[in-house]
Amino acid sequence: MKVAASDFDGTLFVDNGICPENAEGVQLWRGAGNKFGVVTGRDYGMLVPQLEHFGIGYDFAICNNGAIIFDEDGRVLYQAEIPEQMLYVVATHPCVVESLHVAFSQAQRSCVYREREGSWIAREAKQWDFLLKMIEMAEINELSRVHQIALGFASLDGAAKAARQVNLLFGDTVYACQNRGSVDITPLGIDKSKGIEKLLVLKSWQNSEVHVIGDEINDLPMIHRFDGYAIESARAIIRREAKKSFVSVGSMLREYL
Repeated sequence: MKVAASDFDGTLFVDNGICPENAEGVQLWRGAGNKFGVVTGRDYGMLVPQLEHFGIGYDFAICNNGAIIFDEDGRVLYQAEIPEQMLYVVATHPCVVESLHVAFSQAQRSCVYREREGSWIAREAKQWDFLLKMIEMAEINELSRVHQIALGFASLDGAAKAARQVNLLFGDTVYACQNRGSVDITPLGIDKSKGIEKLLVLKSWQNSEVHVIGDEINDLPMIHRFDGYAIESARAIIRREAKKSFVSVGSMLREYL
């Protein structure tokens, strides 16, 4: 049995859709008795409606950059949490003031504080019908079991600056990773490679051949750890770190079927 783990945005999901080549590749891969899943910075509720819409079957979902793992039935297998006392401190700090939104990821919902014009959170929630709760500043202190804080910026420079400052100020507790215009803040020690490693242990798949593919900075830990691949449309800096580049997830799956 082989295990394939794909990033979502920009890798499996490109130009607001999942192409037939990817859908067919996943079907062939799983039909041969192999396992397929998505490793993403997204919340579970923001991921599954799109997988179902495009007919993508999956055996696992590693969400919030490895901070929470779901099985094929949506059961939580593992979750890491940001210390509750850090939620308000990070979300209200001046270093994130330029963010278009501050979203808190929990297993069953996303909570959003301070959404501004240009934010894509509410737009996607409406389009894909996932649970989103708008909260006030005072309600941040009532949150618990948060796996990720997600920020969004109008510019790449703004995102890069915020990520650097969060890591400088709070790097002993959390880790901020820039993903284009987004910044995902997770518990310290969490990344996509750690999520896959945890999954393999939880499912007793440690002896399986593992194939991973991605397109961005937050994919590099799993690409390095599992000698993985990049999508051809990824930036050169990402492709250089990969073993090989593929035009699509489907083409990768077919090659290693």
